[in-house]
Amino acid sequence: MLVTNLFAQSGIGLKDIDKTIISSVVPPMVTILDSFCRKYLGYAPHWVDANSYSGMPILFNNPAEVGADRIVNAVGAYHKYKTSLIVIDFGTATTFDAISQRGEYIGGVISPGIMIASEALFQKASKLPRVEIFVPPERVIAKDTIGGIKSGIIYGYAGLVDGMVKRMKNEMGTNPRVIATGGLAKLMNDVSEMIEAVEPNLTLDGLRIISNNL
Repeated sequence: MLVTNLFAQSGIGLKDIDKTIISSVVPPMVTILDSFCRKYLGYAPHWVDANSYSGMPILFNNPAEVGADRIVNAVGAYHKYKTSLIVIDFGTATTFDAISQRGEYIGGVISPGIMIASEALFQKASKLPRVEIFVPPERVIAKDTIGGIKSGIIYGYAGLVDGMVKRMKNEMGTNPRVIATGGLAKLMNDVSEMIEAVEPNLTLDGLRIISNNL
């Protein structure tokens, strides 16, 4: 009902859809989405993984371990910039993905997401108040507890991002473009020294590119 109503608002009927591509790293959703497509659209969807898309070489020890979302982001980023890249995705986890000048997925880094880390802090340090972290404080050195938490989370993660990017650049031996996507990408772009561009629709762009090449 939800999907049908959303499509109806844009004048799209289920019969108008002849291809579906899905990138998911949430196992319980696989059966749900696969069943939806088969029952209501009349066909099986295309699932993105290292085996189903050969357009980007995956230079991982075990390519099957690379999350579909990271593959899609890498494809979308390289298609637009055509150069070596570091793609940072601020999602449940904060991921850093390295793409070579030739369009190869080199590897990457996984760290706890900003919201996950914040939630752990609030749960384990019961005396600390919950704070909104969508706007950076004006000063790093805070004069109150709330400001201190905001500064630690936001500027602390900016330091993580900048430090990780510098280390990755040294290992890559190139001067990659650094782009960010995900819910908190814009916030991090405002406080990071290394992020060069924000691509809010990167995952959707990557899915479209892969779909067009199937």
